[in-house]
Amino acid sequence: MQTDFKIQTQGAGLYEFTAPVRSWLRPMSDGLLTLFVRHTSCSLLIQENADPEVQTDLRAFFDRLVPPSDHPAMSYLRHTYEGPDDMPAHIKAAMMPVSLSVPVSGGAPLLGTWQGIYLFEHRNAPHTRSVAAHFV
Repeated sequence: MQTDFKIQTQGAGLYEFTAPVRSWLRPMSDGLLTLFVRHTSCSLLIQENADPEVQTDLRAFFDRLVPPSDHPAMSYLRHTYEGPDDMPAHIKAAMMPVSLSVPVSGGAPLLGTWQGIYLFEHRNAPHTRSVAAHFV
């Protein structure tokens, strides 16, 4: 079984899409779900979904770790013509997963109590992101 999740982003940040994944998996039984984001400037994460400050802090950490290309610390970058957030977005995507494997039992992902599935958008502009899902 395969499907494609479309995730609308409103700029940089974490976007949870656990609910649509759960809905799609309901008729399934036991197996393994693989998710793969089909873009080079965003990532996938399994992260806490109880306290929104976790997502805020994660974004702040990665923004501090990899500032925009117009920041003096990033003056070595050459790929800058798509805006100051583009190359840093590629760097962040190279540091974080672009695919996830999640065990499934009885049609439900075996996530922990506070775990959710997130797309981590690294670009500042809104995008429609595509996440391919494969269940076996």
